Amino acid sequence: MRPVLTERVDGSAVVVKFGGNAMVDASLQRTFAHDVVELWHAGLRPVVVHGGGPQISAMLDRLGLETRFEAGLRVTTPETMEVVRMVLTGRVQRELVGCINAHGPFAVGMTGEDAHTMTAVRRPAWVDGRAVDIGLVGDIVDVNPGMVRALLEQGHIPVVSPVARGEDGEVYNVNADLAASALAVALGAERLVMLTDVEGLYADWPHSTEVIERLTADALDGLLPGLASGMLPKMEGCLRAVRGGVRRAHVLDGRVPHAVLRSVLGETSPGTTVVPDSSPAHERDSA
Repeated sequence: MRPVLTERVDGSAVVVKFGGNAMVDASLQRTFAHDVVELWHAGLRPVVVHGGGPQISAMLDRLGLETRFEAGLRVTTPETMEVVRMVLTGRVQRELVGCINAHGPFAVGMTGEDAHTMTAVRRPAWVDGRAVDIGLVGDIVDVNPGMVRALLEQGHIPVVSPVARGEDGEVYNVNADLAASALAVALGAERLVMLTDVEGLYADWPHSTEVIERLTADALDGLLPGLASGMLPKMEGCLRAVRGGVRRAHVLDGRVPHAVLRSVLGETSPGTTVVPDSSPAHERDSA
């Protein structure tokens, strides 16, 4: 029996950022594709935004190009940008679209460049309070969700690569967590789900592996400056989402099978849930 959602959720968009170990584990990738299709069958409108960090790094190594990060963001030279576009849209997206379409003609691949869906400006990294130039890395400043909405209305599942064009004509590498967050806000999504390869946001990393199960936007805002670089874009994305109108944002352990279904369908979330600062009582009770 397929899951049945409440009227409040049925028909709503759910944006899922696909990344972490699930991207390089074939079994987890198949499970993820199954879960996304189950959300569709349950009456939701899933949108997938994927990363590709491990695959990009592997290709850069093969080509003898440097891989370097600042504040959790990949330093992206013009040569690196060519590899980013090739790997994201030519390999990772096609594999994911294929996995989803093994269940039927659902998934359609696109990038943030298509139909000017995402517009970005150059983003610096901040290290010890100073701006560091990290090349063609963009921060999204505008989202035109028309093409994504059209695909959803036609019954498709958009699979989006986080590449965006700037008004300056440059093409930018956009962090997938932040791209998913911006798209969730623009769509008025019910949920934002971030898959990663840790259990959630740790209360006192690296001294403790206790996971914070739930926190408000203001509480998260206070924690951001002290977060590890790998978790920073994910939690920044969650914060932007809930402050932009998304009702809940989840950071989930993508190594747990069916984590997406468990969180979206209202069971106990296997990770960290971020909610707006003034959540209505019925939302607090149902979280």
